Amino acid sequence: MKQLTVLVDDKVGLLANISYLLGRSRINIESISVVSVGGKAVINLMVKDTKRTQEVLGANGYQCLEADSLVVKLANQPGEMAKMTRILADNKINIEHISIISQDENTSIHSLKVDKPAKAEKCLEAYLAIDS
Repeated sequence: MKQLTVLVDDKVGLLANISYLLGRSRINIESISVVSVGGKAVINLMVKDTKRTQEVLGANGYQCLEADSLVVKLANQPGEMAKMTRILADNKINIEHISIISQDENTSIHSLKVDKPAKAEKCLEAYLAIDS
């Protein structure tokens, strides 16, 4: 799966504008995380059509960076993330971004952006929720 990252100056209404542009273009946001650091907004999006999303946002002055993202499924209980992240650490794979896409009482679905996606995919084969 692909993750898009938009890095822009943070301002009031930024997320309203981006979500409006995508909604108007019939692009559904599957997952989103936003953080504001030092006057900049870092917006991570997961959408089905990354090419179309980049076209829409690019036409409106937003630059998108695309990266591979792994989607993993964990049991929703204490210690499960520690097991999964320990596998990555032991294999010298750095986690650059992690977010919860969804969870219920039994399972938790996470999106991971790592520095070595092919290696991480092999190491986390038992955890993969979808094929890349």
